[in-house]
Amino acid sequence: MNSNNSTALRGTRVAGLGAAAALTIGLLSTSVAAADTFVPLPDGSKNAPGAVITRTDESALISPSLASNGAGRTAWVSGTVTADVTGITKETEAGPTNGAAGSPGTNNSSTHGVSRINTGYIVGCQVDITGLGGSFGGGISLDGPSMSGSLTVPISAGQVKFVSVAGKDLKKNGKYSVQYQDTQLEVQNCGGYAQARAYTVVEIVGDNYSKTTLYGHPFSIG
Repeated sequence: MNSNNSTALRGTRVAGLGAAAALTIGLLSTSVAAADTFVPLPDGSKNAPGAVITRTDESALISPSLASNGAGRTAWVSGTVTADVTGITKETEAGPTNGAAGSPGTNNSSTHGVSRINTGYIVGCQVDITGLGGSFGGGISLDGPSMSGSLTVPISAGQVKFVSVAGKDLKKNGKYSVQYQDTQLEVQNCGGYAQARAYTVVEIVGDNYSKTTLYGHPFSIG
């Protein structure tokens, strides 16, 4: 083999190695860009009339959409909420029927006439929910509370939805805990940025009615 052919062959091998290296770097960059993001969230607590509410060990694992269309993404949420209840004046199986002004539970918590702890997430599309509070109508709530599994949230730009994850009736004074692990919030139809934050509502019905909401720290779902 002459020196010219040998030089050309070495050049071809170097070029081939360079292309392979570039391909490897490209694949690594793609895998990093598509990686899940773990979001640890701070604990919180609130003193309420008749109850103390706490939230601990909350986290979210954000996954990109497999379709890569920008309109879908997933958050796997976990956490523990606890209510130390002292305000129930009457132990009952069904619970008293009166709530505020003689009405049953409303908006993001519905007691159906019994004291209750209810926890879930507020999900917004193209809406800043950092300071979100107050009352919202039942039309933006989703049914189907689940302590595990998947909860699909179809949501358009400018919308906010309450997504119930788990709840428990409070039939007498005591300490109640609700824990959920890797519950899937699958956001669909949101072409812009999405945010979520936890909420926990403790509603005590009866002669001394109270309703208190503890909000969590907002986080981005992408």
